[in-house]
Parts: sequence; structure tokens; C-alpha cells
Amino acid sequence: MSGATKVRSLFLSDIHLGTRGCQADMLLDFLKHHEAETIFLVGDIVDGWRLKVSWNWPQAHNDVVQKLLRAVRKGARLVYLPGNHDEFLRDYVGSNFGGIDIMEEYVHMTADGRRMLILHGDKFDIVVRNVKWLALLGDWAYDLALFLNVYISRVRRRLGLPYWSFSAWSKGKVKTAVNFIGAFQDAVVEDARRHGVDAVLCGHIHQPTVETIGDVLYVNTGDWVESCSAVLEHMDGRLELVRWTKRDSRADVEASAPARQLALAPAA
Repeated sequence: MSGATKVRSLFLSDIHLGTRGCQADMLLDFLKHHEAETIFLVGDIVDGWRLKVSWNWPQAHNDVVQKLLRAVRKGARLVYLPGNHDEFLRDYVGSNFGGIDIMEEYVHMTADGRRMLILHGDKFDIVVRNVKWLALLGDWAYDLALFLNVYISRVRRRLGLPYWSFSAWSKGKVKTAVNFIGAFQDAVVEDARRHGVDAVLCGHIHQPTVETIGDVLYVNTGDWVESCSAVLEHMDGRLELVRWTKRDSRADVEASAPARQLALAPAA
């Protein structure tokens, strides 16, 4: 992988392979430019909900799977933490398949000595846990927004404009969605405190973020449907949130103050 950026850890979530909204081509381009010692797949990698309704698996989705498996064959460790859309894999938590560890949650030690809890995050979503039919209805509405994304993106590409997500924009404008995101973050951070860790990393809500909330560093990887984002751990333990929004390999990188500083005391 000549010229690839080498990192200690790569965190990806909410790829949603099997859906039309999955930005598999952009993810392949991102993976081509990054090589990790450990890859964490933080849930909703394959969208089992959508595949039950209609089969959609273009070559690019298969290429993503092959790219990840190739990384394992070359010596990378791969940890898969299932989410609600690929919950069928939770039956295999604790198993190892061809070098891939399936885990419900995982405490990762960063290179600079911080303990970081990793989990998908759907256990903090009351609707997903307790009102499955409402979650499925919301999923259908979300798919409609992603359907509109496809056509809007085509028009923007023809006009020479960069990628922009209608679904992410509309979600950010809805007050209830904004309130949900805040409540979700608070619940995740409180769980991190119960675990006695310095940081927590999750996915699920498709909102890429690196910020300090109280005494806990909260990290959300985002997704590969709307934001096309991932989190990197560099060799020195520094975390970086990356938005890979352009197909010409020039990434928009968010190195926010919390990500650069990680100003938490190392774990004892």
C-alpha cells in the first residue's frame, strides 16, 4: 500500500453495506490511503434490516469486504462490535473467525495510556431497544432521505460541487433529532464514567464528533452514508476525526482541539 498513511488504529462504523445510501466507493478510496495495525468496526457495517427487505449488493460493497479481509491477511487485527442493523452477529460475540474478533464492547488502551470504551451505542437508544416497529418506520423514512441524497449528489457532481448530504442537513434542522443526540451523548458518557475510562467511542447516530464532555472524551465515528467519516489513532495516541468527502483523495480533516490535546490524565 505505497504512500498510505500508517496509523495505530482505525475506527469505522455505520457503513451500511447492502443499502443504496452506502458510500462504498469513497470508503474504498479512504481505505486505499490508510493502513492500520488494528481496525475496529463499530457496528452497522452490514445492514441486515435492509437486506431482509430487498437485496442490494453491488460490486463496490463486496470490494469493501475484500479490502478489510485483505488487511487481516496482511497482519492487521480486526475487531467487530455489532450494532442494531447487524445484530445477527451478536449471537457470535466472543468468537474469532479467521482473525476477526466479535465483541459486544471493548476497552482499548491508546498509545498514550488512555483507556477508551468502544461500543456501537444502540443500547442507549430507547426506540431501538423497546419499540422495534417504530425504529423500523424511522429507518424507512431515513432511507427515503438517503434516496433523495443520491439524486442531489448526482446533480452536485455535474455542477462540480463537493459532496453534501441532504439527510444529514435535514436531521440537523429537526429539533427532536438535536435533542435526541444530546441525550444520547449524555447517556454514553455516563456509561463511560461507570466503566472508569478516560474516553468513549461509539457510532449509531451518524454524528461525527470529538469533544470533551465533563471529564470524559466523547468520540463518535460518524458514518459512510452521510458524513463519510472515520477516526484515526496515530502512533502517538493522538485521535483524529477525518471526513473523506472528495473522491480525488484530498480529505477534509477535522483535528478539533479535544482531538489534538486529549488533555486527560493517563490511566494509572
